[in-house]
Amino acid sequence: MKRRSLPVAVALTATAALLLTACGSGDEKSGDNDKIVGAGQGAETPKESASAAGAPARDKPDGVDLSLPSDMDLVFHWDKPKDKNEAAAMDDAANYLRAIYRGVDKRTAKDAAVTAYSTGDGLHYAQVQINEWIKGGWTATGILRHYDATTRSAPNGKSVEVAFCADSGKFYGKEIKTKKILTTKPSIEDFDYFKIVMVKFPTGTDLWQASKVFVETKAEKCQ
Repeated sequence: MKRRSLPVAVALTATAALLLTACGSGDEKSGDNDKIVGAGQGAETPKESASAAGAPARDKPDGVDLSLPSDMDLVFHWDKPKDKNEAAAMDDAANYLRAIYRGVDKRTAKDAAVTAYSTGDGLHYAQVQINEWIKGGWTATGILRHYDATTRSAPNGKSVEVAFCADSGKFYGKEIKTKKILTTKPSIEDFDYFKIVMVKFPTGTDLWQASKVFVETKAEKCQ
């Protein structure tokens, strides 16, 4: 079988007030089937890994190593918004996804990139995804496309919803032990629609963190 990208997806809560409700109190949850156990809701302080110093500057946008192996390619066909905050939030939403797959590659949910680009439910979601790949004995290979991105700011300017499609039709799981690539024929299961709520890191830097993740799987709108 083919191991789909980000396999344990929370249910999409598609309402006009999604951004406002998702950025409300710390008691809000991404989904009743994906509750946080022991994860704090406050922003996590970014921590640089020991290996980050050896990474090229382009792989360290916030001083944190985001480098991925050469056979793992995350592509973002996104038009950057004019609003400065929305543009920064969009960039760091991409970095959040890179951080997840870096965790998959490094076989750890505690990589510095994961804690730098996520907090609260977003951190929990990233850790669940990475641990599923680790438990299965898989890494990833191929090209994962992200496209049709939109952004929407909350009235207080402290959070931005980044929504986009993802196509994993050419992105596969690979068994760690055997190096076997797990492929299947293209199908509707290759398409997901994401809404990630990004919140500004409270220190006044340009860093934004994923705080909520909503996913619609088998998304026909993304075909």
